Amino acid sequence: MALMHSTMPPLGRPAPDFDLPGTDGQRYSLASFSGKPVLVVIFMCNHCPYVKAVVDRLIDLQNTLGPRGVQLVGINSNDAARYPDDSPENMKKIVDLKQIPFPYLFDESQDTARAYDAVCTPDIYVYGPDRTLLYRGRIDDNWEHPEQVTRKDLETALLAILAGHEAQPEQIPSMGCSIKWKP
Repeated sequence: MALMHSTMPPLGRPAPDFDLPGTDGQRYSLASFSGKPVLVVIFMCNHCPYVKAVVDRLIDLQNTLGPRGVQLVGINSNDAARYPDDSPENMKKIVDLKQIPFPYLFDESQDTARAYDAVCTPDIYVYGPDRTLLYRGRIDDNWEHPEQVTRKDLETALLAILAGHEAQPEQIPSMGCSIKWKP
């Protein structure tokens, strides 16, 4: 497992569009989420220990803040041929097992990950109503031990954005496994 940190693209950057299939059989694009004022794009996968450690926190965020206008979407860009745990079939199994309440999309071409400058799982990008980047960074200050979290960076940013404020100025990169690029 190669540890990577997110590249922290500049705030204010527009969200790149995408057209990707979800585990539910539907296709999704930015327009699919136009009714939600806050969109959280999360590059994730099935096998990464960092994602496994935080997926319940992401589920909780969607369940808690979804009714207030936050929409999470997971995108798996890993090479499923070399990493079969990350295949679309196994993505469906994870959605069912964990009861993931947000769309989980497959970026087979890896073009979407490249457009977002995603490099790790999880790599997190938060966009406001005009779909410009307002937050990119970590979920919290302890990916490994949720009971020891003292700072909930992503949740704090989402609550600020929902209240019409800017996200905190100090944004700390997310870290996780490298995206498994195709040769």
